[in-house]
Amino acid sequence: MHSFFNRFPAAWVDSSLSRLLLAFAITLVFTVLARALRGVNFSGAIAGSIVCLILLLASGPAAFVALACVFGLAWLSTRLGYSRKQRLGTAERREGRKASQVLANLGVATVCAAIYAWRGQPIFLVAFAAALTEPAADTVSSEVGQAYSATARVITTGRSVQAGTNGGVTLAGSLAGAAGALAVALVCVTGELISWRAVGITTVAGILGMFADSYLGAVFEGRSLNNDMVNFLGTLIAALSAAAFWFAAT
Repeated sequence: MHSFFNRFPAAWVDSSLSRLLLAFAITLVFTVLARALRGVNFSGAIAGSIVCLILLLASGPAAFVALACVFGLAWLSTRLGYSRKQRLGTAERREGRKASQVLANLGVATVCAAIYAWRGQPIFLVAFAAALTEPAADTVSSEVGQAYSATARVITTGRSVQAGTNGGVTLAGSLAGAAGALAVALVCVTGELISWRAVGITTVAGILGMFADSYLGAVFEGRSLNNDMVNFLGTLIAALSAAAFWFAAT
């Protein structure tokens, strides 16, 4: 194990057997809890456990706490006004998110964390943090908008539509989404994954990704892209934006 992890100089687990066992234990508990809370279905639990384990092995407990924050924000916001969302036909399935949804929202962050463990360059942690702020912002904005707004505005035309329509944005949802992005960024800086200088970068990148998601949803979803691909591209745009901002600032 020592020789294997020597290839990944920034990996949190390094050559420590105790850290490796702790990573597996935390992953197991988190997976069971997420399934019990119906945040994910069976396939989503498997995908989530893989994501959780990679983040722990690559970046340690702080990365896990950031992941848990994203999960908690998504779980809570999904349940806001759930009966109203059911009447609108926009409510998430009660059995939770499936594997494709988990990977669409967390795949980019997982890859960024893995590359950081391999290369040890802070820019990949900044991209990782941004790739987590975006799904938090996107989910919170969508769920809060549906819970508290009767109508939304299509981001490309400004046309009034029912809240929950692809590409629709609301003021309440956008503000809540921005707050969600900031919350995840603050968790990342508290865990010393990123510096205070990067908090603004990752928050803004997450918000940009949130609006990019809405734009892609308005233009392409249901045509050439499905919802999972739109979500994936939103997180990718956030990560690339954060990396570009960080590179320009250093």
